[in-house]
This record gives sequence, structure tokens and C-alpha cells, in this order.
Amino acid sequence: MTAVVVVLLANFLPGVSVAGYLTAVIVAVVLVILNIIVKPILVLLTLPVTILTFGLFLLVINAVIILLADTFISGFNVDGFWVALIFSLLLSIVQAILFSLLPDD
Repeated sequence: MTAVVVVLLANFLPGVSVAGYLTAVIVAVVLVILNIIVKPILVLLTLPVTILTFGLFLLVINAVIILLADTFISGFNVDGFWVALIFSLLLSIVQAILFSLLPDD
């Protein structure tokens, strides 16, 4: 589901491009891996700043994760920090909406 959202956002948001559907699947997998491994380390290292900004610094961490995925995947391109920040916000919002529509078991 994340890969579909990545493709939709790449078509909608200027500054983000994805080479194809396979690349979008790879982006989704890499984002999951980075969120599992790198994000907790960044959150722990930036905890004082995150507390001072009432959690808003987590948006910066999400943008950094997107930029890291951009460096690892050749068919995925994000044109800078602000585009990555907007992309991560929209990705989170759309994912939250889609996951809320799924039936609970």
C-alpha cells in the first residue's frame, strides 16, 4: 500500500520522482527498514531537541529518512529538504487515512 502512495505522491508533488512501480516497492521497503533501524537512533540522539520543540523535530527526522532513501535508491529522487518534509507529511497522512479504512480483526 505504501508503494502505491509513493507513486501517487511522486505524480502529484513536484520535486519527487519515481522511476516505476518496482522502484516504488523498493522505496517502501527501504523506508520500512530505515524507520526500524535508523529512526530510533536519531530519535534517541535528538531527544532534547524533540522535547524542546514538543515533538515537531520528528518531522525533520522523517525528512532525513526520506533523503536517506533518496541516496540509497537510484530511481527515487527528492529535490531537497523542504520537498522531503512535505513528502513525508503527505505520506504519513495518506497512510493514516488508508490504514484507518482497513477493517480491524
